[in-house]
Amino acid sequence: MTVPNIITIVRLLLVPCVIYAMLSGAWDWAFAGFVVAGVSDAVDGFIARHFNQRSVLGSYLDPMADKLLLVSVFVVLGIMGHLPLWLVILAVSRDALIVCAVLLSTVMGNPVVVKPLMVSKANTAIQIVLAAVVLAELSFSFALGPVRPALITVSGLLTVASAAAYLVAWLRHMSGYGEGEASNR
Repeated sequence: MTVPNIITIVRLLLVPCVIYAMLSGAWDWAFAGFVVAGVSDAVDGFIARHFNQRSVLGSYLDPMADKLLLVSVFVVLGIMGHLPLWLVILAVSRDALIVCAVLLSTVMGNPVVVKPLMVSKANTAIQIVLAAVVLAELSFSFALGPVRPALITVSGLLTVASAAAYLVAWLRHMSGYGEGEASNR
Protein backbone atom coordinates (compact mmCIF):
# COMPACT_ATOMS: atom_id res chain seq x y z
CA MET A 1 0.00 0.00 0.00
CA THR A 2 1.35 3.41 -0.95
CA VAL A 3 1.77 6.37 1.41
CA PRO A 4 -0.89 8.42 -0.46
CA ASN A 5 -3.38 5.55 -0.04
CA ILE A 6 -2.70 5.42 3.70
CA ILE A 7 -3.20 9.20 3.96
CA THR A 8 -6.45 8.90 2.00
CA ILE A 9 -7.71 6.13 4.28
CA VAL A 10 -6.94 8.30 7.31
CA ARG A 11 -8.90 11.10 5.58
CA LEU A 12 -11.84 8.71 5.12
CA LEU A 13 -11.69 7.87 8.83
CA LEU A 14 -11.62 11.58 9.64
CA VAL A 15 -15.06 12.14 8.06
CA PRO A 16 -17.12 10.66 10.93
CA CYS A 17 -14.97 12.62 13.40
CA VAL A 18 -15.71 15.91 11.63
CA ILE A 19 -19.42 15.09 11.43
CA TYR A 20 -19.55 14.08 15.10
CA ALA A 21 -17.83 17.33 16.07
CA MET A 22 -20.37 19.31 14.02
CA LEU A 23 -23.34 17.49 15.54
CA SER A 24 -21.86 18.02 19.01
CA GLY A 25 -21.41 21.74 18.40
CA ALA A 26 -17.63 21.44 18.64
CA TRP A 27 -17.16 23.75 15.68
CA ASP A 28 -13.48 24.35 16.38
CA TRP A 29 -12.78 20.61 16.15
CA ALA A 30 -14.96 20.30 13.04
CA PHE A 31 -13.11 23.18 11.38
CA ALA A 32 -9.73 21.74 12.38
CA GLY A 33 -10.69 18.31 11.02
CA PHE A 34 -11.89 19.87 7.77
CA VAL A 35 -8.61 21.77 7.40
CA VAL A 36 -6.53 18.67 8.23
CA ALA A 37 -8.48 16.72 5.60
CA GLY A 38 -7.82 19.43 3.03
CA VAL A 39 -4.11 19.59 3.82
CA SER A 40 -3.82 15.79 3.77
CA ASP A 41 -5.49 15.76 0.34
CA ALA A 42 -2.85 18.16 -0.97
CA VAL A 43 -0.04 16.16 0.68
CA ASP A 44 -1.14 12.79 -0.70
CA GLY A 45 -1.56 14.31 -4.17
CA PHE A 46 1.92 15.82 -4.00
CA ILE A 47 3.48 12.54 -2.86
CA ALA A 48 1.61 10.55 -5.52
CA ARG A 49 2.72 12.86 -8.33
CA HIS A 50 6.27 13.70 -7.30
CA PHE A 51 7.33 10.30 -5.99
CA ASN A 52 5.48 8.24 -8.59
CA GLN A 53 3.19 6.60 -6.02
CA ARG A 54 -0.02 6.74 -8.02
CA SER A 55 -2.19 3.67 -7.83
CA VAL A 56 -5.48 2.38 -9.19
CA LEU A 57 -6.80 2.11 -5.63
CA GLY A 58 -5.82 5.72 -4.96
CA SER A 59 -7.53 6.90 -8.12
CA TYR A 60 -10.81 5.63 -6.62
CA LEU A 61 -10.21 6.31 -2.92
CA ASP A 62 -9.03 9.91 -3.24
CA PRO A 63 -12.09 11.38 -4.98
CA MET A 64 -14.34 9.19 -2.82
CA ALA A 65 -12.78 10.61 0.36
CA ASP A 66 -13.12 14.16 -0.96
CA LYS A 67 -16.78 13.71 -1.94
CA LEU A 68 -17.69 11.89 1.25
CA LEU A 69 -16.29 14.71 3.38
CA LEU A 70 -17.78 17.54 1.33
CA VAL A 71 -21.23 15.97 0.91
CA SER A 72 -21.37 14.99 4.59
CA VAL A 73 -20.40 18.48 5.74
CA PHE A 74 -22.90 20.07 3.32
CA VAL A 75 -25.73 17.80 4.49
CA VAL A 76 -25.07 18.46 8.18
CA LEU A 77 -24.71 22.21 7.64
CA GLY A 78 -28.00 22.15 5.72
CA ILE A 79 -29.86 20.13 8.35
CA MET A 80 -28.55 22.44 11.06
CA GLY A 81 -29.71 25.51 9.12
CA HIS A 82 -26.28 26.93 8.28
CA LEU A 83 -26.66 26.32 4.54
CA PRO A 84 -29.87 26.60 2.55
CA LEU A 85 -31.49 23.22 1.95
CA TRP A 86 -32.02 24.02 -1.75
CA LEU A 87 -28.24 24.23 -2.19
CA VAL A 88 -27.63 20.98 -0.30
CA ILE A 89 -30.29 19.18 -2.32
CA LEU A 90 -28.88 20.62 -5.56
CA ALA A 91 -25.31 19.57 -4.73
CA VAL A 92 -26.25 16.07 -3.57
CA SER A 93 -28.61 15.56 -6.52
CA ARG A 94 -25.91 16.56 -8.99
CA ASP A 95 -23.53 13.99 -7.52
CA ALA A 96 -26.23 11.32 -7.44
CA LEU A 97 -27.14 11.99 -11.08
CA ILE A 98 -23.51 11.64 -12.15
CA VAL A 99 -23.20 8.30 -10.31
CA CYS A 100 -26.50 7.09 -11.81
CA ALA A 101 -25.39 8.10 -15.31
CA VAL A 102 -22.11 6.21 -14.92
CA LEU A 103 -23.92 3.12 -13.62
CA LEU A 104 -26.57 3.28 -16.35
CA SER A 105 -24.01 3.62 -19.12
CA THR A 106 -22.09 0.66 -17.67
CA VAL A 107 -25.23 -1.50 -17.43
CA MET A 108 -26.09 -0.57 -21.02
CA GLY A 109 -22.67 -1.78 -22.16
CA ASN A 110 -21.42 1.69 -23.03
CA PRO A 111 -19.29 2.62 -20.00
CA VAL A 112 -18.29 6.23 -19.69
CA VAL A 113 -15.08 7.51 -18.15
CA VAL A 114 -15.85 10.58 -16.06
CA LYS A 115 -13.22 13.24 -16.53
CA PRO A 116 -13.40 16.27 -14.25
CA LEU A 117 -14.50 19.32 -16.23
CA MET A 118 -13.20 22.81 -15.45
CA VAL A 119 -16.67 23.92 -14.35
CA SER A 120 -16.79 20.92 -12.02
CA LYS A 121 -13.38 21.75 -10.55
CA ALA A 122 -14.51 25.35 -10.01
CA ASN A 123 -17.73 24.07 -8.42
CA THR A 124 -15.83 21.81 -6.03
CA ALA A 125 -13.42 24.60 -5.13
CA ILE A 126 -16.27 27.01 -4.32
CA GLN A 127 -18.06 24.33 -2.28
CA ILE A 128 -14.90 23.70 -0.27
CA VAL A 129 -14.39 27.41 0.33
CA LEU A 130 -18.07 27.78 1.32
CA ALA A 131 -17.88 24.88 3.78
CA ALA A 132 -14.63 26.22 5.23
CA VAL A 133 -16.08 29.74 5.60
CA VAL A 134 -19.20 28.47 7.36
CA LEU A 135 -17.16 26.24 9.68
CA ALA A 136 -14.74 29.10 10.40
CA GLU A 137 -17.60 31.51 11.14
CA LEU A 138 -19.11 28.98 13.55
CA SER A 139 -15.74 28.13 15.10
CA PHE A 140 -14.60 31.68 15.73
CA SER A 141 -18.03 33.30 16.26
CA PHE A 142 -17.74 35.91 13.55
CA ALA A 143 -19.52 36.66 10.29
CA LEU A 144 -17.96 37.65 6.99
CA GLY A 145 -20.99 39.71 5.97
CA PRO A 146 -21.86 39.21 2.31
CA VAL A 147 -19.22 36.53 1.72
CA ARG A 148 -21.40 33.54 2.65
CA PRO A 149 -24.44 34.64 0.57
CA ALA A 150 -22.17 35.33 -2.40
CA LEU A 151 -20.51 31.91 -2.10
CA ILE A 152 -23.93 30.27 -1.81
CA THR A 153 -25.09 31.97 -5.02
CA VAL A 154 -21.92 31.13 -6.94
CA SER A 155 -22.00 27.55 -5.65
CA GLY A 156 -25.62 27.14 -6.76
CA LEU A 157 -24.89 28.52 -10.24
CA LEU A 158 -21.77 26.39 -10.68
CA THR A 159 -23.60 23.29 -9.47
CA VAL A 160 -26.27 23.77 -12.13
CA ALA A 161 -23.67 24.55 -14.80
CA SER A 162 -21.60 21.51 -13.83
CA ALA A 163 -24.64 19.20 -13.87
CA ALA A 164 -25.62 20.53 -17.30
CA ALA A 165 -22.09 20.08 -18.68
CA TYR A 166 -21.90 16.49 -17.44
CA LEU A 167 -25.36 15.77 -18.82
CA VAL A 168 -24.39 17.08 -22.25
CA ALA A 169 -21.15 15.07 -22.22
CA TRP A 170 -23.01 11.93 -21.11
CA LEU A 171 -25.72 12.34 -23.76
CA ARG A 172 -23.05 12.80 -26.44
CA HIS A 173 -21.26 9.69 -25.22
CA MET A 174 -24.44 7.62 -25.13
CA SER A 175 -25.49 8.80 -28.60
CA GLY A 176 -22.11 7.87 -30.09
CA TYR A 177 -20.58 11.30 -30.53
CA GLY A 178 -16.90 11.13 -29.73
CA GLU A 179 -14.95 14.17 -28.65
CA GLY A 180 -13.20 14.20 -32.03
CA GLU A 181 -16.53 14.23 -33.87
CA ALA A 182 -17.91 16.94 -31.65
CA SER A 183 -14.90 19.20 -32.25
CA ASN A 184 -15.21 18.81 -36.03
CA ARG A 185 -18.69 20.32 -36.12
